Amino acid sequence: MEYFYGLLIHTIMCRLILLSSILILASGCRQGVVFHNHTGLTQGTTFNIVFQERAFISPDRIKSEIDLRLVEIDMSLSVYNSESLISAINRNEPVKIDSMFAGVFRLSEKISEMTGGLFDITVGPLVRAWGFGPDSQERYDPMKADSLLSLVGYKKIRISDGMVLKENPGMRLDLNAVAQGYSVDVICSLLDDFGISNYLVEIGGEVRVSGMRDDRLWRVGVDSPSESGLLPGEKLAAVIELSDEALATSGNYRKFFTGEDGVKYSHTIDPVTGRPARNRLLSATIVAPDAATADAFATACMVAGPEKAIGFIESYGFLEGFLIFSGDTGEYLTWFSEGLKGRLQQE
Repeated sequence: MEYFYGLLIHTIMCRLILLSSILILASGCRQGVVFHNHTGLTQGTTFNIVFQERAFISPDRIKSEIDLRLVEIDMSLSVYNSESLISAINRNEPVKIDSMFAGVFRLSEKISEMTGGLFDITVGPLVRAWGFGPDSQERYDPMKADSLLSLVGYKKIRISDGMVLKENPGMRLDLNAVAQGYSVDVICSLLDDFGISNYLVEIGGEVRVSGMRDDRLWRVGVDSPSESGLLPGEKLAAVIELSDEALATSGNYRKFFTGEDGVKYSHTIDPVTGRPARNRLLSATIVAPDAATADAFATACMVAGPEKAIGFIESYGFLEGFLIFSGDTGEYLTWFSEGLKGRLQQE
């Protein structure tokens, strides 16, 4: 647990620096147009929301409603909250699911099908066994991880009469690869309900925007992959312009550990092999209509590797992507989809 809390504090500090970089990219304000910022902590990470002032509605009221909605999401989807709905489900308590959980479950099921099972919310036992997550074990055991594969498989769970049914009670759900993106979408819907058309919502690095920031598109930075201790926002690989869409980046270069065999194990678990994904892909940035979809596909791409990731992006017309991967001699190579031409600037 000491390792986990140290990692959590480090992650939060990194995210605070990332928020500063996003604010810098979004800076500049036309006279007479007022934007408000709202930042804080949620689901074990940070959030940053920039929204244009709405006539006759107090910014404090909007911020208060955002905070209430984030608490609701946390109580439903966060594995870091022992009182949450998903935590109760993982303990096999007989609880009825809510609309948030149902929405995430259905979307996850759909993306699992679209990626051939490379995205799977039942990887919880493997995440824990390999030393990641809020209740991770102190030591990983590859042999035990192999035996846990019987507890993994998105086709082994279903919803019936408002309850989650598992083939095996030992199954544990982990929504970390989609919950933050879904949370972004929920807050965007809230801002839409307030009649706010220009905003940026970021939670844990997952971003969705609407409209513009003054007279230009929103600009979001993509970190350059590095294991040398660079903080988020310290060195960018690219800046991407967004309008009425979402962006999520997944990478294996920050959250990893080195085993006794000297091998670096990433936090992205391959649900097919039961082991941390190992391929040449270092970073996958996905642009999609909503943040939950971008979040889930970014994770699936990291499991798939560069060739299959490009296949996903090119096969599904609602996706755009920017990939960073290592070449045969260790050099950084990049690829981006046709739809990002003209609005992606590599640094």
